[in-house]
Amino acid sequence: MRRELIRVSIAVTSMVALAFLIPLGLIVAQTARDRAFVRAERTAAELGPALAITTDPFALDRALATTRDGADGLAAVHLPAANGALTTIGPSRVTPDQLAGAATSGQSAVVDAPGGSVLLRPVAVSDARIAVVEVFVPASSMSQGVRTAWLVLGGLAVVLVAISVLVADRLASRTVRATRGLAATARRLGSGDLDARVPTSGTGVPPELRDAAVAFNTMADRVRQLVAAERELAADLSHRLRTPLTVLRLNTAALADAALADAGPADQVQQAVERLEREVDHIIRAARDRGAGGPAAASCDATEVVRDRVGFWSVLAEDQGRPWWLAGAEDEDGDGGGAPVPVARAELVAALDALLGNVFQHTGEGVGFAVTLRAAPGAVTITVADAGPGIADPAEAMRRGAGAGGAGSTGLGLDIARRVATSTGGELTVGRSALGGAEIRLRLRTTAGPGAGRTRRQARRRRRWYRAAFP
Repeated sequence: MRRELIRVSIAVTSMVALAFLIPLGLIVAQTARDRAFVRAERTAAELGPALAITTDPFALDRALATTRDGADGLAAVHLPAANGALTTIGPSRVTPDQLAGAATSGQSAVVDAPGGSVLLRPVAVSDARIAVVEVFVPASSMSQGVRTAWLVLGGLAVVLVAISVLVADRLASRTVRATRGLAATARRLGSGDLDARVPTSGTGVPPELRDAAVAFNTMADRVRQLVAAERELAADLSHRLRTPLTVLRLNTAALADAALADAGPADQVQQAVERLEREVDHIIRAARDRGAGGPAAASCDATEVVRDRVGFWSVLAEDQGRPWWLAGAEDEDGDGGGAPVPVARAELVAALDALLGNVFQHTGEGVGFAVTLRAAPGAVTITVADAGPGIADPAEAMRRGAGAGGAGSTGLGLDIARRVATSTGGELTVGRSALGGAEIRLRLRTTAGPGAGRTRRQARRRRRWYRAAFP
């Protein structure tokens, strides 16, 4: 913007300077020419009285020498002779025909001559005869001082353009500084700094930018209020779950102490309640802590998270008679290999629970599912496939709040997983699985992918899983 304003200033000032300096240059040239001919007219006028008094050649020669042009050899006098011819006193640069024409017309004339121009002025002498005074005007006299004047005018034009550039640069610097400050503050606000504000005071700031700064600050205040209200609402809603959780914990404790209660189911219910309480506490803390500028960058091991969540849901799968398979989260000796991803563990857990929860919610009992983890250079892909009816409209299922399986579904499960994937630059895709049902593929981008040896091991795992799934 600053450069553009300087260019506009140069263009405008140059056009204005040319509009004035070109006519001034022409006037200077014309003035120099007129000054040279005025001098010639003065010389001719000085010789007129001498011709009116005498026509003696010797006297006229002395009179001619007293003039400046005559002394420089630039003037001559042509006297009429008895035979009608003209006698010339001094150097002449015109032809007889030009002299005859001037004498006949009786009016001053300017004719061209080698090296300049000649002024011919007829003068009446005795016996009604006409003498002609000739004054030579060199071309150098007609352009004397013109080049210097043009150089001065050109320098003046350069000075004017330089001054306009300096003024435009000073004015533009203030505007650009204010604009850059507004842009920098907008970037800070976009990066999560809700305290970013644009200064609305200062000298030299255009009123329009000051109004824009005031409007931006008003918008930032409103955004902060809305975000704060949203955080408080999320925290309050999560906190309201503590009451039914407390009742559920008491009932679970009573169930564990009852004499006829089965210890195994009671322990499972107790563990589920404790986990639910931990998740609610995590939601509350996360909603409160985001006011400090957002959560810090975190990472976790996708292999460990996948193995943990599949183990958690496998208990319910066994109760419902669902066959399940896990591939890619265990080595041949049963130890899990590392697959780090730039996602907080709680967020990845929430995404996997949403995907696995959809399988249990939208497919009947006895329908199997499979979870596959594949780590490649630059990305980790987690695939959840089932043998259910599939998803008829994947685009509609991916739309937030649309619901993936009819009544009782908020439709936020896939959106939670999608947001986790897009936070790393990855994606969430919905398709048809080899089991015949839906296949949800969660692709997480990583900054550094695993080595080639791990890729070969995971290929063997996938082959073993397919052989076990489709004997």
